[in-house]
Amino acid sequence: MQLILNPVPWPSGARCAVAITYDLDADSLIHIAKPENADTFVSTQSLLRYGALVSLPRICRIYEHFGLRQTFFMPAWCVERYPAAVETILKGGHEIGHHGYIHESYNQLSKDFESYWFERAIRVYEKHVGYRPRGFRAPLNEFSKFTLDHLIEAGIAYDSSLMGDDVPYLLTSRNRPGSVLEIPQFIANDDYPQFMHNWDLGIEMPIQSPQRAKDVYLAEFDAQYESGGMWMTVWHPFLSGRTSRAKMLVEIVEYIAAKGDVWFATMGEIHDHVQGCIAAGTWNPRTDVLPFDVSPIKELSPFHA
Repeated sequence: MQLILNPVPWPSGARCAVAITYDLDADSLIHIAKPENADTFVSTQSLLRYGALVSLPRICRIYEHFGLRQTFFMPAWCVERYPAAVETILKGGHEIGHHGYIHESYNQLSKDFESYWFERAIRVYEKHVGYRPRGFRAPLNEFSKFTLDHLIEAGIAYDSSLMGDDVPYLLTSRNRPGSVLEIPQFIANDDYPQFMHNWDLGIEMPIQSPQRAKDVYLAEFDAQYESGGMWMTVWHPFLSGRTSRAKMLVEIVEYIAAKGDVWFATMGEIHDHVQGCIAAGTWNPRTDVLPFDVSPIKELSPFHA
């Protein structure tokens, strides 16, 4: 049974697009969570730095082994702090996307303060990566009612923070002209529910085995493959780059590649292909207009009781 009613016609007749993306947050997480005394949480700092110093090179070696180019979302502070990681990513032909400056929560900021961090990050990418990012993923997916307007104003081509469809769709704003292509994610393909357990950050998930996590991820992939959809991970090197989980990555890539009719692509490549289909009239996306509602909604107002 065809469960996705509007599948994208993927290149070369592929049945599914695959993007194995990583958010390389490193120790930005502890600094934004505990700005006054992050320096005393040394064990957690070591856990998070492992992602940039040990896992990231390992992940890129795996990608090189399979001939893959993929996308990393990296806070600009981490770009400044870990130039060797940036060099490794770029040397492998991978893409770096905008992920805030220091993993700040966009939906807890004023419009002006959100704009400040957003633009500060762009200047860092231009200086240290060598280009303005084409894509954006909000830290913790905390996409605010102002974020789309900032993306449109900055000329960002795609976002990957929302979860509103199985395939890409368009975001337009009530406040200004323009649109951004949403390349949606889904929490089942995130590694936090599987592996994230840290007392200092207040996240205590029951840690699953790599086999259990792989079962969850591949159940999502199989369903997307059968219906012509898109499978995208939101993983973190300090979690999914650990040895047993890196082994899981190898097994997942081998499983997917064995299908033969799967397109591994960067997020930028997915954007370009989808926009090409839209321009050619071979595929039409649906559109969400943001923000959805203005709070408080009228049904909760005492004047509309």
